[in-house]
Amino acid sequence: MVLKTQTCRFSGLRIYPGKGVVFIRVDGQQFLFLKQKCRALFNQRKRPAKLAWTTLYRKQHRKDQEAQVARKKRRNVTKAATRSVAGASLEVIQKKKSEKPEARKASREAALREIKERAKKAKADKAVQRAQAKAAGGKAVKNVPKGAGKAGAKSTGR
Repeated sequence: MVLKTQTCRFSGLRIYPGKGVVFIRVDGQQFLFLKQKCRALFNQRKRPAKLAWTTLYRKQHRKDQEAQVARKKRRNVTKAATRSVAGASLEVIQKKKSEKPEARKASREAALREIKERAKKAKADKAVQRAQAKAAGGKAVKNVPKGAGKAGAKSTGR
């Protein structure tokens, strides 16, 4: 047989059936107290957290700790997941990881040399084009919007 118990609004202790004092406030709110002592203290506006025998006091002052289940603290372990990055698949990344440092350094230097050569070639091509434009004697054409700079022309701004 299971007894339905209620809790005292002041002390927080269990109230068994047939026991307790009910106090109904003017606004209709019901308060159930374990005994007259609890009701009297409630009416005197005493704070249950300051009375050592109430459950609120015991909870705030960390009494009855053995009654609470001690939970194990879980440590969040971050797993380093290797994923493919934009522009490089997982296999390529694994291959580069397993490469020896000397080989990695050599391939890096070769790639840098190639980039520098490409930049030099582009610069040389640009210089040749500039020389050709000068030789042709043409005026340097600038990217200027149509109708800009003409006298009496309306602006194209919208």
